[in-house]
This record gives sequence, C-alpha cells and structure tokens, in this order.
Amino acid sequence: MERDRWGLNRSQRMQLKAFICLLGVLLIIMLLLGKLVMTLVHREGGQEVVPPIHIPIVQLFRNVWVMEVDEEGIVIFREGNRERYSWGMVAADDGAGASGGDDGAEAGGERQVVYDPGPSVREQVADVELTDGRVTLVRAKTDKINGKILSADAEGIEVEGYGRLPLASDCRGYRLYDSLKMCTARDLLFGYAFTDLCMENGEVCGILMVKEDAMEYIRVLIKESDYNGLFHEQPRFTCDVGFTVVYGAYGDQKREAHGAGEEVMLSYDSAYFETDRIYVVPDVLTGKVTLRSCNRSQGIPSYRGTMEFLRTEDGIVAVNEVLLEEYLYSVVPSEMPASYPYEALRAQAICARTYAYGSMLRAGYPQYGAHVDDSTSYQVYNNILEQESTTTAAKETYGQLLYTGEGSPAGTYYYSTSCGVGSDATVWKTEVAPTLTYLKPKALSKSAMAAALASEGDALESVDLGESMRDEEAFAAFIGTVNPDDFEAGEGWYRWTYQVEALNREHMLEVLQRRYAANSRLVLTWNGEEYVSEEIRELGDIKEIYIEKRGSGGVADELVIETDASKIKVISEHNIRYVLNDGEADVVRQNGSRVASPNLLPSGFFVITTGKENGNVVEYSLSGGGFGHGVGMSQNGAKEMAKSGYTAEEILLYFYEGCSVEKIYE
Repeated sequence: MERDRWGLNRSQRMQLKAFICLLGVLLIIMLLLGKLVMTLVHREGGQEVVPPIHIPIVQLFRNVWVMEVDEEGIVIFREGNRERYSWGMVAADDGAGASGGDDGAEAGGERQVVYDPGPSVREQVADVELTDGRVTLVRAKTDKINGKILSADAEGIEVEGYGRLPLASDCRGYRLYDSLKMCTARDLLFGYAFTDLCMENGEVCGILMVKEDAMEYIRVLIKESDYNGLFHEQPRFTCDVGFTVVYGAYGDQKREAHGAGEEVMLSYDSAYFETDRIYVVPDVLTGKVTLRSCNRSQGIPSYRGTMEFLRTEDGIVAVNEVLLEEYLYSVVPSEMPASYPYEALRAQAICARTYAYGSMLRAGYPQYGAHVDDSTSYQVYNNILEQESTTTAAKETYGQLLYTGEGSPAGTYYYSTSCGVGSDATVWKTEVAPTLTYLKPKALSKSAMAAALASEGDALESVDLGESMRDEEAFAAFIGTVNPDDFEAGEGWYRWTYQVEALNREHMLEVLQRRYAANSRLVLTWNGEEYVSEEIRELGDIKEIYIEKRGSGGVADELVIETDASKIKVISEHNIRYVLNDGEADVVRQNGSRVASPNLLPSGFFVITTGKENGNVVEYSLSGGGFGHGVGMSQNGAKEMAKSGYTAEEILLYFYEGCSVEKIYE
C-alpha cells in the first residue's frame, strides 16, 4: 500500500484531514462564543465584570385601598397594614403610570413612573403592580354603586334597586369611618345605604363602609308559629288599614292595592314571587300587618312597620322592618312584666334598646338581611301585647343606650333572678367574654349597692364576694342560707331544689352526646393522661358526680362524671344545666311551688349531693338558687331596687360597672 513521507496510508490521511476540519469548526465556535461574551463585558472600576442576568420580580396586589399618592410614591392599606412604595421603571411603550401619564422614554428603553395629578387614584380601590418592589402600574376601580343593603352571604350581596350582586373571589372590604379597618360582607349594616360597592366585570370587588349614622330601623326575622322554625310554609297576612303588595323586578315593580282586612296567602310557587322578595306596606305609618298564619302567646300577632317575604332554597322567610323605638313597645312587655315598677321598666327599655342596637351593628341573619329574630335567641318580640306602662318606659327613654367606657354599646345581658350574687361573661366560654370587664360578679344586696353608690372604692367588696364564691365550701355555705339583705330573698326562684330519685344513664348519655355534637371542645373524656375531645359511645356505671371547678359567683363551671371506665368533663354552666336535668323531675322553689323543667335546670348556681348503691351513683339532688345565666342585670333584682327608690340609671350603672347612659339620636 502506498504511503506518504510520514508513513501514512491513504485511509489514515483522510482521517487526519477530517480531524483537522473538526478542530477548525470547534475553534470557530469558540471564537464566536468569546465574541458574544465580550459584548456582554463592561468595565467597572478598571476590571472586567459580567453582569448577572436579571429576572424582574412582579407582584400584583388586587383591590387594595389607596391612601395617598405623591411625587415620591404611593401609600396603600393592604390586609390591615399601611404600606408605602416608591415609583419604579417600566418599558417606554407601556404607556401606563400612576393614572395613565407618560414622562417619555429614557436611556435603555425605560421610563420612570411619575405622579400624574390627572384622574386621581387617591382614596380608591385599585390594583397595584410592583416590579422589584417599586410601583409600575396602578389601576383604580371607579365603577361604584350605592343602595340599601338587603342581605349578604359569602357568595353575594343583595342591594335594593340592583338585585343580588356576586362577590369576586378577591373582593376586599374597608371600613373608612372612625379608624381605617378591613371588613367583610358580614359587617354590612342591613337596611341602610351606608356602603359603596366597587364593581368590576359585574362582580363586587370592593366594599367601602363609608359612614355609621344613627340607625332608626331594625329588621326582625319572624319565626313561624310557636317559634318552631325560621320558614313559613304558607304565610297569610292582612292589615288593619289599606295596604300595598309590592313585587317584581327592580325597575319594573308591580304594586297591588288591598283594602283593610283583605287576606293574602303566599306559597313557594306564588305568582307574587317574580323575584325572591315581596314587600307588604301599610298605607299609613300607624298601620299594622297581621300575620294570620302565625301564633304567639297573645294570639295572632300584628306588626308595626313593613313586612317582607323572602323566598329561599329552604322556604319562605318573613322579615319585619320596624322603627327601633316601636320594636321596643313589643319587646319590653315580652321580656319584663308590665306590672313591675316604672324605674325597672325604664332600665329594661334601655337594656333592650342597647342590646338591639348592638345586633344592628352585627346582624344575626345576614343571609336574610335580618338583625335579630323574635325568639329567646335574641329578645322576645311581640309575644305579649303592647302595654301602656312599657310603651311609656320606651318612649321616655327615647334613644338612650348604655355605652362602655370605650364608647361602644355595652353588652346588656340580663336574666330573671339571682341567688344573691351574679357571675361574669366567662360563663359562655367565648373569645370575647374576657373583654367584657364591665360585667362583674357582684353581690345583689341592699348593703352592697348602698356602699357602691356611696363610695367607688367600697364597690370592690361586692365584687370580692363574687370571687370568693369560687371556693366550694364558701359557696355551699352561701347557697345553703337565706340572706335577708339580698334584694331577691323573697323571690320564689331565689332558692330551689331538684331531686333525681333514679338516675337514668341512657338519658344522661343521650344528653352528653347532644352537647358534644353542639360543641365538642366543651365535653371532654379522660384518656389516662389528659382530657381530650372524643365521641362518647357508652357511659358505664357512674361512680362519682361532682363540681370540679366553679366560676365567679360560684356558678358551676366544670362538672366531672366518673364511671368505671373513664371520666367525662362537662364545661360551661349551660352544658351542665342540660346534663344534670333528667327530663322528668320538677324544680321545687323556696315557696314550695313545683315547676316542670323538661330540658334545662333553672341556673348553674347549685351544690350537688349523690346517693349510692354498691358504689354506684343511683340518685342525686341539687340545692341551688337563681333563674338564668347570672350575667348582667337581674330583672327581679332591678324590680326590688326600683321598689327601694333607685332610678333606672343607678340600677344600670350598678349592674354594668363603668358604663354610661347616652342618647344616640343627638
């Protein structure tokens, strides 16, 4: 085979040429890459550096509140916090600054976003875009509506004149009056047009609670006959004067006139329900709507104001919109006997008004646009006919509310009768309870009240008595005697007894299971190391029943039931009153009268003794006093205080320490 001078044959020479070509190609590629790198190199401080590739970080804050805009930047309120950001840089062809302004292109194809005093975004809901922590876009939401808020839930808001409007998933709410705070649809004031709604693509993207004027109307959900439920199957109504039924879509509502006494009946598929809400409006302000399909203690109830019927997925709801003052005409006699002394009725009227107004600020039934219902869940309304004495008490305390030292309406809780001492709000085991410091566990005695009014310092002795009742022996001695100095010593409910002669374990187990289902954190089971929340499947033989912990005033706070298998702890006076009621025994009051008690014991102020056979509890008896939860004003205590010459204001300021009576409509 022929070889060249280097000894390579033809095949080897071809391979060598191919290798040299490959090296050449690789060299060219390296040169090109080197040139590319050099184009990225710039000199800084005399040294060659390669700048890192920058990836901008973009953030979009949706539906924030713009507090301030100036030449330096923007101040926003976002998720409860005040935040300030400076203007940033955007590409020259973006064409959008704070409000659409453009300061022209700068070197590098970017421009500085600047403050533009054109259409202002200050005090608006807006989307704010940040690039690398600086503002590069602000888009205000200026499409707004305003109207009377009728109802709201997590999905939408119903506005008079607009119908039901869906809530955007990223909707944000802001309370603009007083101090700037976040809010939600749950905080809306129903029946009033105090709120603007920002709209985007047909959805509510911003809620602006603009003001909180004095509210005159309350919206009451009227339960069906005998308070059996929320929904009316076939409501029938009329009026003592001519009235109008208003129905149909907004902008095209129909008005159907009826004479006094004419009856109208509704059903779920009634022709009146062209939309989901019907209004019944008396022709004169003093007219009353009679709900003939409903029954109360007074018989067939009639209502001042207007009546609305709302068709929901579950049935027809009735809502009575009435002046707050006129609402009290039917609340006070339903909550306190009209025969009570005038100053006690005045105190009750102020309590009732304050309680109602607090509910108007935080509606109980936002999905129906109702502040309260007419049952004991709130205040009993229109169960008893209006009475001259209670109406006068309401009129002569017109607009008076009880305010806390912080300037908000007090929680004017009240109950029937004390055992000589009250408790505090911690009996309810709620998060807000410890903040209600004006509700003290005071002694309700003549000497304690006289000392409190004579000297602020002496009032502490009354509270000290309530705190001392946490001790089992001290409370047993207290509840086992009658103190003639107590205002209510002569009341039947001041002392009572309850005897269960044959303990029914099956009934007790059933009640325990119901209370666990209602609130599992208040019915606990011992697992050998600690009390835990777990379902109770059986009870076993009961070895002991005792009060392990008492709250202020001596109220039963924790009950322990020991069985042959475990221990169960029942927490809160309300649950304890359920669990120890066997559904059969009567309560015997101190005057000897017997009162049926099918579900709930009169109060949580009692001591317990048990009877045993073969080591198992087979019976128990309670010696107690008072009627109700024991927090706030005792109504029978107020009665006796009024008899002793105390005024409504003195009564209230004793029960609600540090509060003051003020007029809301001034």
